[in-house]
Amino acid sequence: MIRFLGRRVVYMAATMVVASLVLFLLFELDPESVVVQVLGPYSNADQRQLWLQKNGYFEPAYARYLNWLVHFAAGDWGRSRIFNMPAVSIVWTRLSNTAILGFWFFAFLIPLSLAAGVLAGMREGSRLDRTISALCVASASLPPFASTVLVSVLFVFTLGWLPGTSSMIDGFAYRELVLPVLVLVVYDFGYVARITRASMADVMTTPYIRTAMLKGLPYARVIVRHALRNALIAPFTVIMLHVNWLIAGVIVVEFFFAYKGFGSLILDASLGRDLQLLEACTMVTVMIAVGTQTIADIAYMYLNPRIRFK
Repeated sequence: MIRFLGRRVVYMAATMVVASLVLFLLFELDPESVVVQVLGPYSNADQRQLWLQKNGYFEPAYARYLNWLVHFAAGDWGRSRIFNMPAVSIVWTRLSNTAILGFWFFAFLIPLSLAAGVLAGMREGSRLDRTISALCVASASLPPFASTVLVSVLFVFTLGWLPGTSSMIDGFAYRELVLPVLVLVVYDFGYVARITRASMADVMTTPYIRTAMLKGLPYARVIVRHALRNALIAPFTVIMLHVNWLIAGVIVVEFFFAYKGFGSLILDASLGRDLQLLEACTMVTVMIAVGTQTIADIAYMYLNPRIRFK
């Protein structure tokens, strides 16, 4: 176990270094492009030269990369041009807002999708299975940009039950989270439930499940004690990967509902050509992706009874 964790830490560090190098080559390699993005296309040559000299862009590329990497590791992520504040402050604030949204998203998605998938997989080919499968296909086929419009028309403009935006200026009420969470759950429910259903149906046909039933064990005990652990391996991995999807995929939802989260911050940084803020958002996304993948690998090894740590 210790050797495995050691390898994973080395892998995480190597992945972060490679990602940082690629990011530097994309954004920082050409100083002229950087200074135009920062000062704007109407800045004169003297202004650009002064800015480049002040920020060390006349040094060799490898020295600038090492300096940038050390500053980032120390928490100095530069200053946001569009927000006029340290990038690290705005990133963590927005990331915490998306974490709240993500918590409620998973709080509803996991029990609903797993329960539906398990019920469908227990009785493969039954009427319940066909009904749940149809709901899953309909859910997965409805993209977020379409479901945001539908739920807004229904719950905001027609019924008037819920607010259509979440300004996040003076805090927010949990009523403002209902529609963003609903859109995300509707879109992801079908995919996770279908993965769970396929995994559960496959487990139910294995010899050890048939043997347990032939021995006269109660059906509920066979499901809970023997089938669920193996059936949840694939869905758990998919759910962990959806943390990454949540970071990037909520851009549409957060923008539509004016939710001040990490996804809308990435959009603002891109549209505003805020280079340092965009670099910080990208590196944070890579860190989250690598971290969740490591957690998924460790949990997979514990869930799979065929894998043993030595």
